[in-house]
Amino acid sequence: MYKSTLCAIALMAAATTHAFAGDTPMSFDVAEDMSRFVFAPAPVFDDGMPAYGNAFITQGYIYEDGTLDSGVEGTLPDGSPAFPDKVIGRWTCDGYFVGDGMRTQTGAVVITRQVFEFDNGDILINQGTELVDVNVKAPRVITGGTGAFAGMSGEMTQVLLGMSEGYGVRLLIDVKPEEHAALSPGLSQSDID
Repeated sequence: MYKSTLCAIALMAAATTHAFAGDTPMSFDVAEDMSRFVFAPAPVFDDGMPAYGNAFITQGYIYEDGTLDSGVEGTLPDGSPAFPDKVIGRWTCDGYFVGDGMRTQTGAVVITRQVFEFDNGDILINQGTELVDVNVKAPRVITGGTGAFAGMSGEMTQVLLGMSEGYGVRLLIDVKPEEHAALSPGLSQSDID
């Protein structure tokens, strides 16, 4: 009983620490810079677009939450940020096309690792599938981080806000640490039981 109470307090403290992450947001937007999107020469479809199994890497900008609401584009045709004063970091994504590659109409289109590097030095890393469906929440696994994200694990969500002609994906990222707090260092599952 005593161990269970101590563990519950430690878990609440971990959640509280992450819920108030200083100047690191727990919800933010991402705009892909298509000038940084590179995919492998094979496998591709006859039109040259990536097919199932094609590897790629891309980068983009992390913006304040709400910047890309209402279908606003986050990058200009030359790849520069549309709202330089609202950029709070850089996003890097690598992975593989799944489903029917770039011809996927619904469901998972890629499986990826994403690295969010914030201007304040904090880093968040996640992994999972990305959906081609617009405005549908997709869970992703938090695999690591530094600063406000240090020691955090569990689940976060991603929503595809849309993909414009030539300018890449627009994403809404939401980290809910109060729902996904990791065990504090030194605690094990047997301490909770």
